[in-house]
Amino acid sequence: MSPQSTPLANQLLVALPSLADPHFARTVSLLCQHDAGGAMGVVVNRRSDYTLGEIFSQMGIACENDVLCATPVLAGGPVHPERGFVIHDGERGWDSSLTVADGLRVTTSRDVLEAMARGDGPGRAVVALGCAGWSAGQLDAELGENSWLTVPSDDEILYALPLDARWQAAAGSIGVDLAHMPGYAGHA
Repeated sequence: MSPQSTPLANQLLVALPSLADPHFARTVSLLCQHDAGGAMGVVVNRRSDYTLGEIFSQMGIACENDVLCATPVLAGGPVHPERGFVIHDGERGWDSSLTVADGLRVTTSRDVLEAMARGDGPGRAVVALGCAGWSAGQLDAELGENSWLTVPSDDEILYALPLDARWQAAAGSIGVDLAHMPGYAGHA
């Protein structure tokens, strides 16, 4: 699939302190797709109860890399929590990949996990269970209600920073300090 043509695809959605929904409070989500039909993203800063080794085991995939097997799997959102979403770099496409931007894809097929376990997968990747979904116009309305801040996607935030640092770092990438924001939305 080709990159999405909307300006919001490949953006990070940063939940503002006023967003009280427990699924999204203090989250950072990579917006993978946004069009007239709605939007889809993956939360990239919330740990699930699983490691990658446990996921490999459940899927019958052999993995000898202890570091990879100990990698935490993220809780990507409340939609399809039984389904895996792999956000990764590289130009290689897998059986079911969506190109978010040049060098950034999200893949939902088993083949990318098998390649990762063999040591032949993408250079950088995060694995999440579930995703976030918004119906047509829903995300636009939430943005208008000051529930989210949008910031450009950043590889360090997606792949390198500790999970608990990503929320503040994402907002800080455009000069916003969330510690100084009120826990309520203002409207003029």
